[in-house]
Amino acid sequence: MIIETKRLKLREYIQQDFADLYQILSDPITMSHYPAPYDYKMTQRWIDWNLDNYQRYSFGLWAIELKENGIFIGDCGITMQNIDGELLPEIGYHINKDYWRQGFGKEAAKAVLDWGFSNTDFNCLYSYMTKSNVASYSTAKSIGMEKVKEYQLQGEEIHCVYAITKEKWLRENCNNN
Repeated sequence: MIIETKRLKLREYIQQDFADLYQILSDPITMSHYPAPYDYKMTQRWIDWNLDNYQRYSFGLWAIELKENGIFIGDCGITMQNIDGELLPEIGYHINKDYWRQGFGKEAAKAVLDWGFSNTDFNCLYSYMTKSNVASYSTAKSIGMEKVKEYQLQGEEIHCVYAITKEKWLRENCNNN
């Protein structure tokens, strides 16, 4: 699986991505909206989970590389997530903080959104994040998603759920062509 954009290549994870992924997932700033940064074991579990997702669903989070030099800068893709008690297709993204504020998250998320509606039967795609994660919900809004709800699990921060329907995506793509 490869998705290419103007500046990025998204591809399936391989075990050799561990060191680059660990640099992102172990960083306290990057992971500030998670309960804690990831350790070695959790990072390996992340790769294994995605390899399993590729087999199970034919999608998952894909490694993001810069096309110009092959540098690994993060991941983006679709995973099935428990969002307020429902198993829903979620577009997720994580970018190395050294590459923030350059539009890479939006570029990757838009490519995944287009891939998702073009290659699956989903009628709606979602993103969810903690209410304080401004960068994440800004990315969701930038690809046409709208906030559809907020929820809070016991003892956790409030989460926001953003979504876009296939109908809205088709309308917007027709208007842009």
